[in-house]
Amino acid sequence: MSAIGERLDGLVRLEVDDAPCIAYPRLTGDVEVGDVVLVNEQAKDLGLGSGGFDVLYANLTRGLRLPAQEDAHVMALPYTPGQHATRFVEEDEGHDSARERIEGVPVVCLGLHSQLAPACAALAGRRVAYVQLGGGSLPVSLSDSVRALKARRLVDTAIAVSPCLDGDVQCVTTASALTHAVTRGAEIVVCGIGPGIVGTGSRWGHGGLAVAEAANVASALGAQAIVAPRVSFGDERPRHRGLSHHTRAALALCLGAVRVAWPLGLEQPSGVDVVEVNAAGWEAACAPLPLSHMGRGPGEDPWFFAAAFAAGRLAAG
Repeated sequence: MSAIGERLDGLVRLEVDDAPCIAYPRLTGDVEVGDVVLVNEQAKDLGLGSGGFDVLYANLTRGLRLPAQEDAHVMALPYTPGQHATRFVEEDEGHDSARERIEGVPVVCLGLHSQLAPACAALAGRRVAYVQLGGGSLPVSLSDSVRALKARRLVDTAIAVSPCLDGDVQCVTTASALTHAVTRGAEIVVCGIGPGIVGTGSRWGHGGLAVAEAANVASALGAQAIVAPRVSFGDERPRHRGLSHHTRAALALCLGAVRVAWPLGLEQPSGVDVVEVNAAGWEAACAPLPLSHMGRGPGEDPWFFAAAFAAGRLAAG
């Protein structure tokens, strides 16, 4: 390893042979200049949107024989080369103490990680839990948005739902994550995928369907499912202009009642029932936060961020 760039909570940005790389020290052990390491280069080589860097796979100098988390009995990433033992929320709560319902609690359902900051900006003053679902990056610790939101007390707890990992706490299922969050005092829960999104170009093969998973579990538990629509007029791809096909596909899989937030002043989409929300003031509320969607900021794609803010405001209201 040739250089350390930045040490953050749960994440280190570094260089290996002068190439950019990231490491998750809770998974690989601490890293120092001069360590002999193994890196995974595939994401960078493929040119993935969430790539552009290598990922440290193992630290051969100081990362071997890492101890398991105390009292852990379950594996994250089970039966893969990266498996590690961690403590799951369900082990502590058990069957008898598990909450059955979260009646009326707003659950905001996001299809992209870049919606998280504007949605939470609308929830200032409320106790918010963030639940990360599969469909994008798996480690919660990769997210600069989560760090910024926690620093500004816009998110209280970040929960990883398998196969995601490396959050403040770990859950096996979305249902456990939602009930745990409310049991621990969350007034509103925001669910979404990590940075980057899995995509295959097909109707059902993308990470945006995490919206349907979150909405269906929320409805089954008696919560209010609120969908943050993916709206863009800066995206040149026809399927993502206006209301994205990702959101339409997710809504087609929602089994219970959902409320789709829609910023007042934007022409409503065809074939989708929406709830208009006054999103005025979103620019000022979001100004201190990192806002970026596919390389575009609020000046280039304002309705994208306004729609996510509207979802948060609907939940707060």
